Amino acid sequence: MRKRLHEKIAQFTDVKDVRDKGVYPFFRPISSGQDTEVIIDGQRVLMFGSNSYLGLTNHPKIKEASKKAVDKYGTGCAGSRFLNGTLDIHIELENRLAAYVGKEAAVLFSTGFQVNLGVLSCITGRNDYLILDEYDHASIIDGSRLSFSRVIKYAHNDMQDLQRKLALLPEEAVKVIAVDGIFSMEGDIVKLPEVAVLAEQYGANIFVDDAHSLGVIGHKGAGTASHFNMNDDVDLIMGTFSKSFASLGGFIAADHETVDYLKHRARSLMFSASMPPASVASVIAALDIIETEPERIDKLWDNTNYAMKLLLDEGFDLGPTESPILPIYIRDNDKTFMVTKLLQDNGVFVNPVVSPAVPSDSSLLRFSLMATHTFAQIDEAVDKISRAFKEVGVTTVKEKI
Repeated sequence: MRKRLHEKIAQFTDVKDVRDKGVYPFFRPISSGQDTEVIIDGQRVLMFGSNSYLGLTNHPKIKEASKKAVDKYGTGCAGSRFLNGTLDIHIELENRLAAYVGKEAAVLFSTGFQVNLGVLSCITGRNDYLILDEYDHASIIDGSRLSFSRVIKYAHNDMQDLQRKLALLPEEAVKVIAVDGIFSMEGDIVKLPEVAVLAEQYGANIFVDDAHSLGVIGHKGAGTASHFNMNDDVDLIMGTFSKSFASLGGFIAADHETVDYLKHRARSLMFSASMPPASVASVIAALDIIETEPERIDKLWDNTNYAMKLLLDEGFDLGPTESPILPIYIRDNDKTFMVTKLLQDNGVFVNPVVSPAVPSDSSLLRFSLMATHTFAQIDEAVDKISRAFKEVGVTTVKEKI
């Protein structure tokens, strides 16, 4: 019996094939802070693969807040929020976040992934339905798999398909439409106004994953519902701290009754250790900065628009992106790995996205902007990407025309 497991694992050769070609791009060790430039193997590399959209990971106020929290509370809480792991700063942050995203209450989880696992696995029951955009984040997919409810997927941002699926569902059933605010690979924004119209028509509730939206869109970066001025139309707002908030953890915000229900039913909250003090304090400090320095978000969008124009002028295919996430489509797995390796060798870090994360004909480079990038850094990166495409033999849209 033991050998069968090893035989199954031995059939997994995808990674070995990529390593044998010398283009394996994952688990790259960085020996410096997460910034616009990082050090890899002693080499200076421009970082265009980070989710630190506001560039706060090395902000002195955030680092100082983290250090003070360790001095006061220690390094961990030694238990779950449900039992012994609730600190006064957990409550402080929850109140701040609820007000920030325009909801009555919020509760913290250890990670963003844990939020979606815990909430989506318990928010609906056996006779209920979760309706997902086919491009939703993996944590939404996995959370739905843990639910006893039926899961329905609709074509990405396709409101006609969403309506067709909703029209087939029982009127009396609980129905929750779970969507990304900004889709993490494609960079486009959910069509929330249209989703809300359909939700009202078919008696559904709306759950928005704002992992990549907080600090990016909305009033002072308050996310997708704020961006569309639709806070009352969205029932549950989820967010993470590992991106614009320069830390680790996540939260769900909703009305008091829903949050109280989740506190006593979401297993990934009840049976996981709570966010450590340093992470909580750093998020509070990051929120202070985001709310008092809106010019950071303006700079993020200046960089985004600048980079997008450069890339489009060069003829790159960016798909329907509307955000600081710029997918540069290559549409070939092997060439995507080759371009990524060539770019790192020439001092530019980007993330390759290949199948099965996306269809093999949709493989891409995930090029993401930070507020702290300079135009000169963007110029350098785009120039090197253009050179890498030519060296590997990837044809741009302009060249095809």
